[in-house]
Amino acid sequence: MFKKILIANRGEIACRVIKSAQKMGIRTVAVYSDADAHALHVKMADEAVHIGPPPANQSYIVIDKIMDAIRQTGAEAVHPGYGFLSENMKFAEALEKEGVAFIGPPSPAIESMGDKITSKKIAQEAGVSTVPGYMGLIEDADEAVKISEEIGFPVMIKASAGGGGKGMRIAWNAEEAREGFQSSKNEAANSFGDDRIFIEKFVTQPRHIEIQVLADKHGNCVYLHERECSIQRRNQKVIEEAPSPFLDEATRKAMGEQACALAKAVGYTSAGTVEFIVDGDKNFYFLEMNTRLQVEHPVTELITGVDLVEQMIRVADGEKLPFTQKDLKINGWAIENRLYAEDPYRNFLPSIGRLTRYRPPVEGPTDRGGIVRNDTGVYEGGEISMYYDPMIAKLCTWAPTRAEAIEEMRLALDTFEVEGIGHNLPFVGAVMDHPRFVSGDITTAFIAEEYPEGFQGAVLDEELLRRIAAATAAMNRVAEIRRTRISGRLGNHERHVGEDWVVSLQGQDYAVKIAADRDGATVSFAGGGKHRVTSDWTPGDPLARLEVDRDPLVLKVGKIPSGFRIRCRGADLKVHVRTPRQAELAQLMPEKLPPDTSKFLLCPMPGLIVKIAVEEGQEVQEGQALATVEAMKMENILRAEKRGVVSKINAAAGDSLRVDDVIMEFE
Repeated sequence: MFKKILIANRGEIACRVIKSAQKMGIRTVAVYSDADAHALHVKMADEAVHIGPPPANQSYIVIDKIMDAIRQTGAEAVHPGYGFLSENMKFAEALEKEGVAFIGPPSPAIESMGDKITSKKIAQEAGVSTVPGYMGLIEDADEAVKISEEIGFPVMIKASAGGGGKGMRIAWNAEEAREGFQSSKNEAANSFGDDRIFIEKFVTQPRHIEIQVLADKHGNCVYLHERECSIQRRNQKVIEEAPSPFLDEATRKAMGEQACALAKAVGYTSAGTVEFIVDGDKNFYFLEMNTRLQVEHPVTELITGVDLVEQMIRVADGEKLPFTQKDLKINGWAIENRLYAEDPYRNFLPSIGRLTRYRPPVEGPTDRGGIVRNDTGVYEGGEISMYYDPMIAKLCTWAPTRAEAIEEMRLALDTFEVEGIGHNLPFVGAVMDHPRFVSGDITTAFIAEEYPEGFQGAVLDEELLRRIAAATAAMNRVAEIRRTRISGRLGNHERHVGEDWVVSLQGQDYAVKIAADRDGATVSFAGGGKHRVTSDWTPGDPLARLEVDRDPLVLKVGKIPSGFRIRCRGADLKVHVRTPRQAELAQLMPEKLPPDTSKFLLCPMPGLIVKIAVEEGQEVQEGQALATVEAMKMENILRAEKRGVVSKINAAAGDSLRVDDVIMEFE
């Protein structure tokens, strides 16, 4: 077995690989850029080597720098993680020449499967069902439009060397095909150093379901069942689960056998994933093969008990797989939510800055018989950089059934504390309660269909609102008693804290009466109904763990005048707890209106201006492209919200802007 391996990656996946290596008694080497000098993966590794400036094309994807780090440390093998050099044939060949093991597939398999155009041709020859499309190289936007029209709209424009949703666009007409071709080409060049593009038919109402395969160097190949990855935004996976709530055993077996046949056809070894698109009739079509470890691999590990990283290392060392296909059963259900530094209230635009608070839920077995797992590469006080993927963590839960796994995830998300940056915790929390997700009736269009105007926060149902109202009324009583004691007033504190209160949240007012005792409080609602609330919450604590009628309720708590800021299940609520007279007077207060910014184009995220598409004095139409901003390796086209005339342009291509910097003004 190897004594030392180098991880040619960063962030949570580098930390994940280090954990398995440490468990196996293998020493680890981290590499890091200037931006990652204090990163978690650097702290966890036994050794660390500096490899250059923050941009990945000057550090993490420079093969010579990684090779120098290998020579410096004497590493015997390299795990590439995902992204960066994980599917780079030249890197695998360089390692082979150096006599260093690549913890991944052979370079010919990377070449044939890593390229989407070549892989689709091989899949067709191997008898795998494929999506109609044009596999040749496309020279320019005119040709892209012509090909798209021949295939028939809608089409998917994809980078041949792409992944992670980058270099990918859906076009519904010729104009979108022309614009999407150029954006995909630019993103592909920036992210992968390869701007080749191909086009294929976009299957409507699709599910994205992938098969995990694992093959050794002795001719053995197995599939570790499937992962449902249909909850996507901008073709980037957000929520995954294993198994799929849609597949039956016959379809699962057919997909798994085709995936293994494809892997064997290219001499594949190590862990890999064959991705399929599946329609409503369970017809499935090959999309691509990812010749690496997938971001969402933890859900497969949770339902199979197989450590995929460990098996990749053992396969690279020449060992046989320790199990056969009949040994791989599905045990329970697992769900993964990707926590991104993206602000859902600003159309999921990237957010950077310092994590002023980062408190994940406790990992391991839960009181309810489930499991919580959190794969992360950050820590409290650390920085989220603009140079890399915005992923903060991957929160996973396991339970015997899907419904139980969802409930475990709800509580874990409510417990997860992140402050200092915008993040998508509220959004994934809302999805966990969405009826379509709960029923399993999902497609890759789920987010576009259910949140067509973007995400503005969850609207909680009446039952949950009443539970939160009861909880905050009881919490307010505790806070009032504390204020009474601190004020130094004499006498029994019970005389200073009233029983009657009005709780206002989400546009609802609840008149309640509190009867407290040593063990908790009973909150009775005017008009009927009551809840028993127990908790050890102390005023000032940012997290309140309560039981309402013996069911757990977790609230993130902030203080506002006359109440609390409460975040729960994807909702961000201002909860006011007032005396009846205060509530009466509050109805008379005027509402404060936000400032009018309709005559400004504001930069929605920290980023780099790639292009200004208009000039001063130009009349623009609704939907017209105004500027392109690049952040975290993604291009974002900013469009006019209405017809107008550009009066002033305050930024130019190459400028770095902050959130809400004014790009241009309108008459």
